[in-house]
Amino acid sequence: MATCAPDDAASEARGPSRGADLSIPNLITLGRILLVPVVVWAITAGEMRIAFVLFLAAGISDAVDGFLAKRFGMATELGAYLDPLADKAMLVSIYVALGIADAVPGWLVILVVSRDIMIVTAVILSWLVDKPVALKPLLVSKLNTVAQIALACVIMAARGFDFDAGIAVMVLTALVAALTLLSIAFYVAEWVRHMNAAETGP
Repeated sequence: MATCAPDDAASEARGPSRGADLSIPNLITLGRILLVPVVVWAITAGEMRIAFVLFLAAGISDAVDGFLAKRFGMATELGAYLDPLADKAMLVSIYVALGIADAVPGWLVILVVSRDIMIVTAVILSWLVDKPVALKPLLVSKLNTVAQIALACVIMAARGFDFDAGIAVMVLTALVAALTLLSIAFYVAEWVRHMNAAETGP
């Protein structure tokens, strides 16, 4: 039976490794980032079937690198930053491209992109005033991400494989809009609470 050396046990206890940052999961994540411009090209060129397949591949790769990182102890500090960056870059870029292709309304693209800009701006501002805030993903934010992914998938699949998904697109569009607005409200409330607590703190 294989045994775990003391050094290995200590390393696992410390959490994500700071070394060996270019692990297999991180290379997969980098590949997902490099895939973003290809997906954007496919959407804007009207190649929705290709865009849909690539988007599915990106989703599968996300699950694979997460599994490898957890199952085989390949989690790294770099990966903790790269993975959400890759996911957000892919999703935001797809919505911008779908907007350019007139596949989603412009107001929805503006809403989705503005939410992320507001969150990043709030985090940066809190650091600039020396009151750093670590905004953790909220349940409404996770639901919003799922709804955004579902809407993008349905639109690309419907256009790529030529079937009618009008009702599903309409329902998902309304859901994404509502969850995005709720997410903004919750994050703003959390940020204001943090800043007020920092003001009154010791």
